[in-house]
Amino acid sequence: MGFPPLNEQMDIIRRGTVDLLPEEELVKKLKKSIKNNKPLIIKQGFDPTAPDIHLGHTVGIRKLKHFQDLGHQVVVIIGDYTAMVGDPSEKNSTRPRLTHNEVMMNAKTYQEQFFKILDKKKTKIRFNGEWFSKMTFDEIMALASKFTVARMLERDDFSKRYSGQLPISIHEFFYPLMQGYDSVMIKADVELGATEQKFNLVIARQIQKEYNIEQQIVLTLPVLAGLDGSQRMSKSLGNYIGIDEPANETYGKVMSIPDDLIYPYFELISDVNLSELSEIKEQLNDPNTNPRDTKKFLARTIVKMYHGKQKSVEAESAFERVIVDKEVPDTMPEFTLDQSACRIDDLLIQTKTTDSKSNARRLIQQGGVSVNGEKISDPFATITIDTEIILKVGKRKFAKIFPKK
Repeated sequence: MGFPPLNEQMDIIRRGTVDLLPEEELVKKLKKSIKNNKPLIIKQGFDPTAPDIHLGHTVGIRKLKHFQDLGHQVVVIIGDYTAMVGDPSEKNSTRPRLTHNEVMMNAKTYQEQFFKILDKKKTKIRFNGEWFSKMTFDEIMALASKFTVARMLERDDFSKRYSGQLPISIHEFFYPLMQGYDSVMIKADVELGATEQKFNLVIARQIQKEYNIEQQIVLTLPVLAGLDGSQRMSKSLGNYIGIDEPANETYGKVMSIPDDLIYPYFELISDVNLSELSEIKEQLNDPNTNPRDTKKFLARTIVKMYHGKQKSVEAESAFERVIVDKEVPDTMPEFTLDQSACRIDDLLIQTKTTDSKSNARRLIQQGGVSVNGEKISDPFATITIDTEIILKVGKRKFAKIFPKK
């Protein structure tokens, strides 16, 4: 099949990367791969602890796609067993344990969404339950013997919890060991992960050595900041963009990010090539360039990636009408309610303009909700529905509500 030259591969691999450990070993692996015309095995694990993927998750998936486009073999590990343990990275308390059924339901959605980016025909999906469900107790003890408690407590989050006298459950120590054993089972050459995963990825190298497997390269990527520009993108924080969200919603959310996130978003979650990326950096450094124009290009790019070119054009047009010109959109979701009155926080849930009562009340208190153009500030206010009303939530969500017939 043939692979691109070493320098070309390294330029693409380095894009958006924080750590390549050790880089000289990766160079050796790539040279050997080119010489023997044999792809490297590139691994990333995903624990399906929630049902949907947002753009923050795609940082790693896009890097997998880079390797895939270079001709290497991508192996996605679905952590149906590690998800039941729960990754303690960046956590100050023990995660609630999920059942296997809950994990598998989430995994179904994950698999559908992976292939919006990855080439399905060139991707291997493995569930780590394939090997963990078959391990004997003796094999589990052999794995546990590879590391000491003192070594585990070197991990920052464990160390903080231990010094703060916060509980650490014994099963949490198994997580990095299990992640490392995944690398043993597929003989990974490179493993990707966010910077918070560095401890786990380094441990995996050592576990591979214990099992006489050639050690993998550790590649870490930055955590994507959410719409607020400060905290990591997260559904629980409400600062996320889901890859399955409607085109208009995606476009509007991208336009709301702080200007200093424009370049990181292009670099980490877009499909623009390295040459375009360099031009974008120059534009953003040019004081004569309005960053809003570059942000519009980013919004079009991301919508096009997940919804197609036509939808990106339509989303931009809708944004200009609704946000810039402050018009009500021509079309919006319509609802007919059975009751003649409804509390405003319940109304947001029933119209699916937010996903929880707590988010609804937060939006209302922040002045982000209006009915027929009038802001509602009381999250417990009752809205009379005796005629057609227009509900607006945030800058982009609208719903037309009809009274019961």
